[in-house]
Amino acid sequence: MFFFQQSDAQWNKGKGNGYYKISAWSLVANQHYTNTGEIDPNATRGNFTLSFYGEYGISNKLDFITYVPFLTRIYQNAQISGTNGNVLQAGEAVNAIGDIDVGLRYGLIKKNHFALSTTLKLGLPTGKNKAGSDGSFQTGDGEFNQLITVDAGTSYQLFSKPAYAKTYIGINNRTQGFSDEFHYGIESGIKLGNKLWVLARLNSVNSFKNGTLSAQNSQGSIFANNIEYVSVGAEVAYYITSKLGVSLNYTSAVSGRIIYAKPSYSGGLFLDIQ
Repeated sequence: MFFFQQSDAQWNKGKGNGYYKISAWSLVANQHYTNTGEIDPNATRGNFTLSFYGEYGISNKLDFITYVPFLTRIYQNAQISGTNGNVLQAGEAVNAIGDIDVGLRYGLIKKNHFALSTTLKLGLPTGKNKAGSDGSFQTGDGEFNQLITVDAGTSYQLFSKPAYAKTYIGINNRTQGFSDEFHYGIESGIKLGNKLWVLARLNSVNSFKNGTLSAQNSQGSIFANNIEYVSVGAEVAYYITSKLGVSLNYTSAVSGRIIYAKPSYSGGLFLDIQ
């Protein structure tokens, strides 16, 4: 998932500080990228997730991080004949918890406006990796993964307004026959006025293709093996008070393999304690 990051590049929250967010995320797709990168149609499927994201400063250099998708609804619309209106395939839905992430971020360097840290995130297989009439209504991938990243960020002035930029690279070790992955991303944001942040992101996942599971998936997925993509997104975050705010996000894969080829939308309510 995508979340709002403060502009001062202070990756570590500081002891006792925190950032907490309740979000709703939606993706509805009737087409997907194939394993060759082409776009093919599929039966319209949707993924709606309600989640909690939190960061808490254990010390000035160590943060605890968690992401909990406490309700994920995977659904497929009924298939209706365009000639006689008959139902060709009934609609279906599965509701369950998704895969929970927990992690730690450790600050390595913080000097002037520059910060460098490393993050270890563990993906717990708490969701359903097989559900529905054909087993493809997944709310998780069924594997335990470990993603370690190196993160760097800096704050600066842009057009006399507070701004920031940050980047990361990482390796995701996956189990249960899934291929390992190389991750990278960049993000930049600017503060407009006293309460509004506007930011843009690019994220990429690249498979090492060293797993044993088949990558075939006729419907697209967000949990299949050998998924690859480059996504771009934009987000606005508005502080209603000095601590409480709302955010809206749009993200879309501009290229990919074995993943849905439609944008996702999310909105959230966050609490920023510092």
